[in-house]
Amino acid sequence: MEPVLIILIIFGSIASLFIVPSYLRSQERQKLQETLRAAIEKGQPLPTEVVEAMTSDVKIRPKPSPYRDLRTGIIWVGVAVGLAGLGLALNFDEPEMTFPMLGLACFPGFIGLAFILISFLGRGRDQ
Repeated sequence: MEPVLIILIIFGSIASLFIVPSYLRSQERQKLQETLRAAIEKGQPLPTEVVEAMTSDVKIRPKPSPYRDLRTGIIWVGVAVGLAGLGLALNFDEPEMTFPMLGLACFPGFIGLAFILISFLGRGRDQ
């Protein structure tokens, strides 16, 4: 029963990272709509800022830049180093876990190196 509970906690926490913010955003939007509805029923004019805020809820992604790619690459390399460190730490208790963890660490490591390479290749261009 304990392993099932651990797995449920892990996947539940991952799911909550996506569900909770969207739920809170939905609640905030609903309260704003109720406030606007009450203002319209009383005959008050709507400020243009409120209308713009309601219609411009689309998230705009920032433009890619070499510095952003460099930061992303460093974060991915950090994740790889952390996984490699975990593999080395597990070596003391489970010696056969070292190489699988080092192999797993290669994936974020190479992704990070690719981002770092992209950042250096993109520095010469005007963005």
